[in-house]
Amino acid sequence: MIVSRLTAAVSIFTLMFSTVAHAAELEDIIERGSIRVGIAEFVPWAMRSKSGDLIGYEVDVAEKIAADMGVKPELISYDWDKIIGALEKGEIDIISAGMAITPGRALRINFSRPVAISGIGIATNTAMTDHIETLGELNKPDIIITTVAETLAESVSKTLFNKASVNVFRDKAAAEKEVIEGRAHAYLATMPEIQYLTMKNSGKVDMPVAEPLLANSEGIAVRRGDQELLNFINAWVAARTTDKWIATTRDYWFESLEWASADDE
Repeated sequence: MIVSRLTAAVSIFTLMFSTVAHAAELEDIIERGSIRVGIAEFVPWAMRSKSGDLIGYEVDVAEKIAADMGVKPELISYDWDKIIGALEKGEIDIISAGMAITPGRALRINFSRPVAISGIGIATNTAMTDHIETLGELNKPDIIITTVAETLAESVSKTLFNKASVNVFRDKAAAEKEVIEGRAHAYLATMPEIQYLTMKNSGKVDMPVAEPLLANSEGIAVRRGDQELLNFINAWVAARTTDKWIATTRDYWFESLEWASADDE
């Protein structure tokens, strides 16, 4: 009986200590004076300018969150397949705003309320597909589809184009290059990536379907249990949605190439 009570007391103490540790996460960031933000370099989400600085939509989001929190942003770049693990290990405090919210990912990390609604789109090599009239015609053994590993687009490509040859790359630039240079018929990625790719390579690549093949919500991710930090991020998303900052910033990065011209100056 005494052992049972002792075990119960230890369990309660452990739970209380764990709760306190997680609740202190937001305070730790403020005391440290910086928030560590994980990003992956996908144009125009995050990329290097000609001067070597990180720029992009996720960079703007990170800097705005930090400014509203009263701290400095510390941007840390990861390969896409390593970024969730980095958050779980505590190397970073949040993952910025370009990650699709999925049930599988929610088993490992906590998501904010949606920052935006996006989805998976498709870009095609214009010359290689000028005779193709329907998406169904792309699901054949002689068709080559490219995508990036560990992304929602990879799952979609293997589901919708299960008869085609799906080539999965770890590097986004390599996957895009295949369709731009005519070694692949199509490329699957997020809608903003597809829109940017077609704008930049007009005449070589087009976007045959204006709507997403699969719609999804994007969110900011925090480590499981960091409830106070999640509360702040949710409040931030609500405020910056209402004042249109998020919408205006997305339009700048995803609906035009104005930022590319600015980087040339």
